[in-house]
Amino acid sequence: MVSATATPLSGMSDGVPLKLQLRRVERVRKLKAVGLVLPLFLFIAISFVLPLIYMLRNAVYDPDIRDNLPRTVQALEAWDGNGTPDEAAYAALAADLQDAQKSKTAALIGKRLNYEISGIRSKIITTARKAATLEAAPYKEALIGMDPAWGDRNTWATIKRSGHAITPSYLLAALDLEINADGALDWVPANRAIYLTVLVRTFWISIQVTAWTLLLGFPLAYLLATLPTRTSSLLLILVLLPFWTSLLVRTTAWFVLLQDSGPINDSLMFLGLTDHPLKLIFARVGTIVAMTHIQLPFTLLPIYSVMKTIPPTHVRAARSLGAGPFYAFWRVYFPQTIPGIAAGCLLTFILSLGYYITPALVGGASDKMMSNIMAEALHAENNWGKASALGTILLTATMILYFVYNRLVGIDKMKLG
Repeated sequence: MVSATATPLSGMSDGVPLKLQLRRVERVRKLKAVGLVLPLFLFIAISFVLPLIYMLRNAVYDPDIRDNLPRTVQALEAWDGNGTPDEAAYAALAADLQDAQKSKTAALIGKRLNYEISGIRSKIITTARKAATLEAAPYKEALIGMDPAWGDRNTWATIKRSGHAITPSYLLAALDLEINADGALDWVPANRAIYLTVLVRTFWISIQVTAWTLLLGFPLAYLLATLPTRTSSLLLILVLLPFWTSLLVRTTAWFVLLQDSGPINDSLMFLGLTDHPLKLIFARVGTIVAMTHIQLPFTLLPIYSVMKTIPPTHVRAARSLGAGPFYAFWRVYFPQTIPGIAAGCLLTFILSLGYYITPALVGGASDKMMSNIMAEALHAENNWGKASALGTILLTATMILYFVYNRLVGIDKMKLG
C-alpha cells in the first residue's frame, strides 16, 4: 500500500520537481567523470597530439625565404619563369642579401635553398658578403659576375617556388620527387634518390619481422591456450620476460651474440655446420633476428587472448561430424583466430616501422630504416622539414593500415590481451 505522503516521480521535493533534481544529479556525475579523465586527456594532448600537429605543420610550412628575401619574392611574382628575371629582381635580391648580411641570416637562406640545390649555401653566403659593396645598378651583371648561379634559371625558379610559406617540397623530397624549373613534377637525380629506397626497405624489413613473429608466435600461442593453466602460466612468464628488460639491453645482448666471435658463430663452428664465422652482425639477418625477438610478444599475446576465448568443443564437434584433425583446425578453429592474428600483426608491423636503436646497433649501412634517416635529418642537417615529412609519410602509411584493418576485420574485434 502506497503512503499518502509519498511523492510521485513527477511531483515536487522541497519545491523542486524530481525530474529537475535528477538532471542536476546526472550533470554533477558527468562533471565528476570529466574531471577524473581530464588529466589523462591533457597528458595525451600535450605529449602526443600537439607534437603530431607540430610535425604535420613543419612538413608543409617553411617561411624562411619569404621572411628573409621579401623584396625578391615580391619581384619574382611577375616573372614568367622563362630565361632570367629582369633587373628589378636582381636589385631586390641585392637589397635582401645586404639586409641578410647585416642581420646574419644569409646562412639561414643558404641552408633552406641548399635543401633543393646542392652547394648553393656557400654561394649565398659569399654573394651576401660581396653584395654589401654594391651601391648602384646594373645589379644583374654584378651578381652574375659574383657567381654564375645567379644566371641560372633553376636558381631563380627555386627561390620563387620557395617564397611561399606553404610548400610541398619536403613531402615531395621524401618520395624522391621535385618540381623542376618548368613547374612540372619530376624525379630527383639518381645520386639524390634515396628516400624511396629507404621507405621500401623499411616496409620490407617490417613485413619480414611481422611474418617471422607470426610464424613463431602462432604455434606458441596455440600451445599456451591448450596446455593446463599452471603450465601455460609458467610459459607465459617466460614469454613476457623480455618486457622486464629495456630495449637497449636486449639489442646490446644480440650485438654480443651475433658477433663473428660470439656464441652463435662459435657454436655453429663447433658443431661443424660452418668452417668460418657467418656474417650475422652489421647485416640484414642480424636486424631481423633482433627485431623478431623483441616483437614476438606483441604478435603472440593478441593471438593467445583470442585463442583462450575459443571453446574447445567447436573442434570436437567438427571431429565428431567426420572432419579430420587438419580440416577441423583449418575450417573451424583457425578462422576464429583471425582477429587476434590481424591485431598482433598490425601492432608488430606498425611498431617495426619506427625502429631506430636495433637497426643502428646490429644493422649495416644498407639496413638503415626511415627512423635512422629522420634522426640524421634532425641531428646532422638540422632539417626539421625533411624529418617531419618523413614522419608524415610513416604516419600516412600507419593510418592506411589502420583503415584497411578496420575494413577487413573491424577495430571493434581487436583484442590485445
